[in-house]
Amino acid sequence: MHSQEGTAIEFDEKVSIAKGLNQLANRYPNETIVWCHLDFKASLNTEVLPILFHHNKLLLSYRPSYSNFINEAIGYVDDSLFVNVNKKVSYPSWQMSSIVGMVHASVLIAIGDSIPFDTDFDYYLNSVAKQAMPLGLLCYSEPQLLKNTGINNILTSSHYTLFKFVKQHYRTRWVFLLFLNLLIYEKRLVLLPFLTSFCFRKRNSSFSLEGVKVVSSREVIDEPTIDVIIPTIGRKPYLYDVLKDLAKQILLPKKVVIVEQNPDVASSTELDYLESDFWPFQIKHIFTHQAGACNARNLALDAVESDWVFLADDDNRFESTLLEDVLYKMKQYGIFVATTSYIQNHETKVHLQIKQWPTFGAGNSFVKKNVLDNVRFNTSLEFGYGEDVDFGMQLRNLGLDVIYLPEPHILHLKAPIGGFRTKPVLKWQKDNIQPKPSPTVMLSCILHKTSKQQLGYKTTLFFKYFKHQKIKNPIRYLVNFRKQWNQSVFWANQLNQKQ
Repeated sequence: MHSQEGTAIEFDEKVSIAKGLNQLANRYPNETIVWCHLDFKASLNTEVLPILFHHNKLLLSYRPSYSNFINEAIGYVDDSLFVNVNKKVSYPSWQMSSIVGMVHASVLIAIGDSIPFDTDFDYYLNSVAKQAMPLGLLCYSEPQLLKNTGINNILTSSHYTLFKFVKQHYRTRWVFLLFLNLLIYEKRLVLLPFLTSFCFRKRNSSFSLEGVKVVSSREVIDEPTIDVIIPTIGRKPYLYDVLKDLAKQILLPKKVVIVEQNPDVASSTELDYLESDFWPFQIKHIFTHQAGACNARNLALDAVESDWVFLADDDNRFESTLLEDVLYKMKQYGIFVATTSYIQNHETKVHLQIKQWPTFGAGNSFVKKNVLDNVRFNTSLEFGYGEDVDFGMQLRNLGLDVIYLPEPHILHLKAPIGGFRTKPVLKWQKDNIQPKPSPTVMLSCILHKTSKQQLGYKTTLFFKYFKHQKIKNPIRYLVNFRKQWNQSVFWANQLNQKQ
């Protein structure tokens, strides 16, 4: 072990690396700790480490291999975006590596021994990230930690390790589903790893990272100017309230882009107050007969000019400090994309930590404008589900994470559908075999999930859907479900070709 100055420091070689890191953290509580495998020492990209590690609540690592430490069969259990890691860019994931990485001492001190110091350093790092991500630790696969390495073939973990990890970090039911999926899709009867996993107890997050201070050294605010985009259809009074909330902002938007849709070709705008009332910002009003939120938001994105973009809905309500508070948090964390809390009147806020978010809110998000040049809403997903998830994934695959902000929050009124909204005629709705899941959901799976995640989703959908359909004979249901799944795959591929 060497300190930042290059002088050797004492290190207890009799304990595990995990325990050794903890000892170092307690000895140097204000330092960033970097680890690197000896085989990759010459490739450690020391020049960029201070730039990459721009605040203390980060855990960065990189495994220069197509595989991750945890066996790819984890996809049968975990369908989150954190599993399918894009190795080319900085990508949010709990899948950490012993090859290279860095963490601040204050994080290790906060965790202490509440996560056991596993002798397998890879297992320990994955366990730390899996437990700490929901508590606000921002964890990334970061290729810039190494230079000129290429992709190597590094061995992945065994089925014993996989089952142990699932038992310790997921609900017990997933151990059974993992066993079942391996049997169904890979014809593997992994009985011993399955049974051995029950020797291990679930790990609980009994620590807090609240004491880890966050002040990012990354400059993300050039000038605090912001444009707002709002697609709207048949919600005249609700949109008026949104505009009034924007007009009260301490940090006023420069421009509000409103895309009004009405599929009636004989119609014209109903938003008379855009002209009759005074607004303390420029309003760009686009009227179109083409219905669809994806198209509307894309039209609006083409019209923005300010440094930041607020993607809003026409039935939001928020406080006068919203824009100012969000940009403050984005500066504090050095982030380019944020999604706020978005609860309805009858809901209680569940997520109270600033953390990495598994989706993207198309009506409650803020994005730096210059990262949107090559990102648009996928019109293949129009009138379905998943266009906001897809948009967020496009951003992540450019190396941009989506961070959730519990405060400030936006109230989602879930306004009744406008009077002239028409239900679109979907190409498959007259098919004898109806696709299950929706082809737009299937397309999102195909585009962004691993093959094992797709199959794991197929299994869970099979069980969940059984009680909601009429066929009660299990064999007949299985035959019909397969037909519906295949129909969904067919239409998803048709939608994909449309792009």
